[in-house]
Amino acid sequence: MYACWRRIGSLLLCVAFFVICVLGQDGAQAPVERSSKSPGLTSQDAEAASSYASADAQSTGHDDSASETQRGHPKRRNGLLELIFDAAAPLVSEALSILRGLKSSDRLATRFGRPSGILGTTAYYAKETFMFLFMNKPFPDDPLESQTRALRPGQPLRKAVTLLERAAVGGNPDAMYLLGDLSFYGNFSHPRNYSEALRRYHQLASLNGNSTAQHMVGFIYATGIGGTVKRDQARALLYHTYAALTGDTRSEMTVAFRYHTGVGTPRNCDKAAFYYKRVADKAISHWRSGPPGGRAIPRVAYRLADEEGGVYGEGASVSSSGPNAMQGGPNSDAHAAFDDVLEYLDLMSRKGDLKATFSLGRLYYEGSRSMNKDLSKARGYFMLVAKKHWTRDGKTIPGTTSGVEKFAAKAAGYLGRMSLRGEGMEQSFAKAQAWFRRGVSHGDALSHNGMGLLYLNGYGVPKDSLRAAEYFKAAAAHDHAPAQVNLGKLFLDQGDVLVATQYFELAARHGYIEAFYYLAEIANRGVGRDRSCGMATAYYKIVAERTEEFHSSFVEANQAHDDGDLEAALLLYLMAAEQGYEVGQANVAYMLDEETSRLHLPSPTPVRKVRPALLRDPRLALTHWTRSAKQHNIDSMVKMGDYYLKGVGAEADDEKAATCYQAAAELQQSAQALWNMGWMHENGIGVQQDFHLAKRFYDLAVQTNSEAYLPVLLALVKLRARSFWNTVTNGRVNSIRAEPEPKQEFSFREWLNDFLYNQHSYDAEMEDEADLQDSMTDELTGPDDLYSDVIDDGIAETLIIVGLAAMLAFMVYFRQQRQLDRPATRNGQGDNAQQQQQQQQEQQQMGGAAGAGAGAGAPAPAPANEQDPEPQPQADPQAGPQVDRGLFPQPGDPEFAQWVAGGIAQ
Repeated sequence: MYACWRRIGSLLLCVAFFVICVLGQDGAQAPVERSSKSPGLTSQDAEAASSYASADAQSTGHDDSASETQRGHPKRRNGLLELIFDAAAPLVSEALSILRGLKSSDRLATRFGRPSGILGTTAYYAKETFMFLFMNKPFPDDPLESQTRALRPGQPLRKAVTLLERAAVGGNPDAMYLLGDLSFYGNFSHPRNYSEALRRYHQLASLNGNSTAQHMVGFIYATGIGGTVKRDQARALLYHTYAALTGDTRSEMTVAFRYHTGVGTPRNCDKAAFYYKRVADKAISHWRSGPPGGRAIPRVAYRLADEEGGVYGEGASVSSSGPNAMQGGPNSDAHAAFDDVLEYLDLMSRKGDLKATFSLGRLYYEGSRSMNKDLSKARGYFMLVAKKHWTRDGKTIPGTTSGVEKFAAKAAGYLGRMSLRGEGMEQSFAKAQAWFRRGVSHGDALSHNGMGLLYLNGYGVPKDSLRAAEYFKAAAAHDHAPAQVNLGKLFLDQGDVLVATQYFELAARHGYIEAFYYLAEIANRGVGRDRSCGMATAYYKIVAERTEEFHSSFVEANQAHDDGDLEAALLLYLMAAEQGYEVGQANVAYMLDEETSRLHLPSPTPVRKVRPALLRDPRLALTHWTRSAKQHNIDSMVKMGDYYLKGVGAEADDEKAATCYQAAAELQQSAQALWNMGWMHENGIGVQQDFHLAKRFYDLAVQTNSEAYLPVLLALVKLRARSFWNTVTNGRVNSIRAEPEPKQEFSFREWLNDFLYNQHSYDAEMEDEADLQDSMTDELTGPDDLYSDVIDDGIAETLIIVGLAAMLAFMVYFRQQRQLDRPATRNGQGDNAQQQQQQQQEQQQMGGAAGAGAGAGAPAPAPANEQDPEPQPQADPQAGPQVDRGLFPQPGDPEFAQWVAGGIAQ
């Protein structure tokens, strides 16, 4: 089989060699071209690096032209050293002239970019076939040995290096700096040698305290890149602190992040806020140094995993599932065929669709990763929209619709902004004011904010803060973030910190950099509130990281990754990761990750492609998965669990793995984490074995992401089988049990609604054919049945009214009965009193008569056993005949008035 592959490769070798000879350029002697912002040296900035001050200023982002005494590193040279230094300067100049003469091209492995056209596609696949069959030998296990596997430098480059080495022996700092960059970055096709780079940077840092050299030494000790040295976080922090105190922006970011998260040192919020504030001050100054409204800061930091649908692929990662499904990477459905979208919008624009025309203008104005800005095209599309509503002299075209007015007003706002800032056209305050006034007449928020800027700063109009505030307020009412910040600044100047903070917080929702800066300043200084170091540090960090193009290496890292130079991309992403960028940390971990699949299939070819030694560092991968997870990356948290579960980069620890999965599952955004927790509870790995709890996690996984239906279904089938066997055999594991149905509280109102309405709705849903027949009958019988729904709807109201009326009648009757009982009770008590009084008088009279006739032989008293007869009621001689008054008192009766008053009150 291998011989067959060799024969096929021999045939393709001729084709590949021919294509390489035709399309290739002197790769052995050609330098690798880098942008002027790259930390490495190129032919474009070689002249700028000819002096120590300019080279240091380029890397630190500040002016280092001040004397060494002012920077705290005095130069102590005697006459002999100065003479040697002056003698070495011509050597550096000659070496720079040689480097400037070298042509710029990429390495052989990355010379062919993305295939385009028939010839380009043929060359690309020919190169890939040639590299796969003949250049794909395994890399050495020793990382230091792999550093020298690049192409040997050509004669001009070797001569330049020799001159720089001679100058470095003479103590020339520029030569040391250039040699360190050549060895570290591999510029001009120079072999990478991290040990030599460390030696040169350390030599320069010890010579005069070069802040860039100190930063590079700290970076090498922090990462141990290439196995050059053992990782030493304490020594790394020491060198980064030296560089940060002398103004190196990258070291300031690094030191701030280490104090903020406790990397290599205890956490210290005050120190983190101090260093982050220094970077934030530089960032906001850089932003304000642009045109009116601030610099346009493009986004250059992208996660490599998002381009593949996330760490676990499309649909299985948090970044491409659930609420983020519509915000996937370029390979997802949300961003598929971007060129086709542009073509479709252009077609619709040609057909007169103003929405498509305006959308094209915004795309070309703002740009994206897959499309660069084109301000001239943006201006053309905005003008096309504006011409649909206004004539050349600014008059409104009669007969335009509201939709045309809406898009024309927005286009006027963008045209005014471009005129104000001089983007794609000459800066003109008069034209900006004219366009802004057109947009203001139709309520455009961008135009209101633009007019506010004109009056606030006096651009073409007299300064008027009150009128500016009115325009800002109108724009802020439409949730326009720049206007909210401008209005907040006016309130802050007046001393109203509370209202200003509210406007800053509203603008911060849109990610506006200046809003975060003011919130950081208020929290750090304790203006209008207690000082909050944590909030200040968080806000300063956001401001510092928003100006990523100012002090990060993402642009060069993205370019190197697209070109296929993975080692250079890893180095540059690693620099951003050390500065605290979560995107950089995730990219480093993703590039170093080898645990991409649980199923390892054998390769169908006899040659297996081996990763470079620099990209085989699982311990470093786990470190950056951890740092990314601490910055709220859920997929990174799940990856941490995978590493601890398998023992990759650290000793296997099931409990730590379960802790990572649990932390990621608590947010209920990762179906992968929930599924993993279900699997661990099912098997009792790292947690107590519990079949019922495992089922709960499996159910939550499919609820979080519907695409997990099939794996969850298969897992549940197996789980139920195990649970059934556990129940039958009386196992000790908690089996799956039925969930109790929640009891619904019963109320009379719900019963009445169900009784009146549910039956009708159920019949309407279940008898579609009968309803269709009834509707046809209604059309024939006329409108008599149109009121049936109204009658049915009034049944409940009728029953309620009848019930209330009956209750009212009962209360009236009850009240009258109580009122009638009260006089009878009073009359009965009066009669009893009169009867008792009469009985007492009769007893007294009988006693007197007995005393008077005692001697006349009064009759003997009655026997003792005889009882006195009960007194009989005597009729009142003054009372008239009894009259039946009926149930209710009659008119004229004294109680009639009380009865009427009681009925009315009820």
